Amino acid sequence: MAGTFRKCMMLCCTAKKEEDMAYEDAIAGLSKLLSVKADLEGVAAARINQITAELERAGSDGFDPVEKLKSGFVHFKTEKFEKDVDLYGQLAKGQSPKFMVFACSDSRVCPSHILNFQPGEAFVVRNIANMVPPFDTTKYSGVGAAIEYAVLHLKVENIVVIGHSCCGGIKGLMSIPDDGTTASDFIENWVKICAPAKTKVKSACGDLSFAEQCTSLEKEAVNVSLANLLTYPFVREAVVNNKLALKGGYYDFVNGGFQLWDLDFNITTNMIV
Repeated sequence: MAGTFRKCMMLCCTAKKEEDMAYEDAIAGLSKLLSVKADLEGVAAARINQITAELERAGSDGFDPVEKLKSGFVHFKTEKFEKDVDLYGQLAKGQSPKFMVFACSDSRVCPSHILNFQPGEAFVVRNIANMVPPFDTTKYSGVGAAIEYAVLHLKVENIVVIGHSCCGGIKGLMSIPDDGTTASDFIENWVKICAPAKTKVKSACGDLSFAEQCTSLEKEAVNVSLANLLTYPFVREAVVNNKLALKGGYYDFVNGGFQLWDLDFNITTNMIV
């Protein structure tokens, strides 16, 4: 990993060599000028800011975040909102989603995009590694509030926890030393929610490669989250009364596949796109 990181850094440095040299030359020239004429400090500082801004614009390949957001909304308004006035008129009155979905924050796995959910169809919670913590009224209360609202107020009929391939959070969980030491303020303590899944995978798949163990953990962690959902009294009651179904899912964006399984953890046949 360290070797790969160093190679990436070398490539980045090579790609920006000319820009860096231009910046360094400009700074050196201004520094020399300042040593002779101290009263030019304000002018030099302004020039440094100008050079820095120009280099940042050049390094971003012309990407304008404001324009991206603006054009994105214009596209939505003209292609979606204004072409489905009835739908958005109904949504203005309230929402009645059939699904609550737990998905990863990973930018590659938007559940609405993958499963073609339309506005109003899914109440979505996204976090690192799509995890559901066990019931606790003081810890992870943001997740608890979302589940409570979805089940008791929105009356969703399905909760789906969707894992995915190449999950960084799962890789992080798999990489935590056995002594439990952490190197981050939040991430490792969060992913430890699914530590039981890691224990199971290491016991059952110890002869597999690290990558293969991570793939297994990506799915097994979903099962731990499904079990954690049952620690919420209102979820458990709704399941027992057949008002709520819990399902696990797995999106493989490398091969274009999707798996779905029920609370009994029986995985259905792969649905390959």
